[in-house]
Amino acid sequence: MIVTVVSMPGAAVTRTDLAGARERLAEAPFVIVDIELPEGEPAPATPVADQLGLDAEELEWFGREGEPARAEFLGDRAGFVVPVVYGDEIAHVHAVVAERFLVTVHRGRLGLARKITTAFRHEPPADSVAALFLVLQEALNTFRRAAVGALLETEELEDGMFENRRPEQVYRLAQLRRRSALLHHALLPYLQVIDEILTRRMMSPTFPEERQRSAQGFQNAGRLVLADIESLQDATRRAFASYSSLVAGEQNAVINRLAVVSVIFLPLSFLTGFFGMNFTFLSDKLETRDDFWLLAVGLQAAVLAGSVYVLHRTRIWRRLLDEN
Repeated sequence: MIVTVVSMPGAAVTRTDLAGARERLAEAPFVIVDIELPEGEPAPATPVADQLGLDAEELEWFGREGEPARAEFLGDRAGFVVPVVYGDEIAHVHAVVAERFLVTVHRGRLGLARKITTAFRHEPPADSVAALFLVLQEALNTFRRAAVGALLETEELEDGMFENRRPEQVYRLAQLRRRSALLHHALLPYLQVIDEILTRRMMSPTFPEERQRSAQGFQNAGRLVLADIESLQDATRRAFASYSSLVAGEQNAVINRLAVVSVIFLPLSFLTGFFGMNFTFLSDKLETRDDFWLLAVGLQAAVLAGSVYVLHRTRIWRRLLDEN
């Protein structure tokens, strides 16, 4: 377990344990605590909220694995479960904010602590709520970066299909389509609960104007990120449609070639089969060399010329020439 304490103002970073973080929470006027729990290990026997001296009855979900997106007020504090894109997975950060502190808990290294600490040094938050909005915004940025990166990759795959279509492109498109669904499935419920709690708070006359602006900015940013994810979904569907169109075009070309072959060789096959039958009329009456050349060569040449003329006058031949 890694516990990082950021003391404000100044964004002084120290490493400690849960006991040290509890002391800082009780003494410091404004402190930010980030707790990294080991991945794959069971939850601590004593809840994280108890070890930090927080109210465990209202925070039994805090630090517990598998919690859905959450945003709720708990008297003088608020609790959040924030989805974060980490690599190819969706992780969750648990956050509790009050006037004097902001505590976040997550499993594994998400890189948020380093990025947020850097942001605090360049843009020190005025209070814990401003720090919370920075955390929420950085989590939202992970979705934006993932959606934009996948969108660009989808467009590159779609362009590559028209130059050289390969089967692995379909598999990669399926992965990108699945990723867009995961991003949408993780972000949409989170934005809905965030919108509900922020809208309710902004309707209160006691909600400060500066925090209203931060809340509105976050809501607008969330809608833009959701639009990016929906654009990714549309792009993957369009790419699949393009791939299907290319396959259908190639199949049509094969069918056209088969039609050309059929128009030419079916009449010839009929003639050879008909005159190859051992009827008395055919075997006794057609005995001269002239009959042979007339029927065996002349008739087939005439049929072949007629087939080529039919192909030339129909669209099948023209389509084949256009495709070539």
